[in-house]
Amino acid sequence: MAFKIRKDRKETVNKTVRFPLELVEKIEHAIEGEDVTFSTFVIQACEYALDNMEDDKDKQ
Repeated sequence: MAFKIRKDRKETVNKTVRFPLELVEKIEHAIEGEDVTFSTFVIQACEYALDNMEDDKDKQ
């Protein structure tokens, strides 16, 4: 399934995360013209990664 940017809002909590500058620039470019914030994109990307990770239990 392809990653798609959604415009949904959820209850949040603040966390401090350091990103490599190059990654920030790529994300900012990806959301340019979209009605989403940097944080919204990162949250959705993390959810997508978690939903699409291989489960080590499935390999056994």
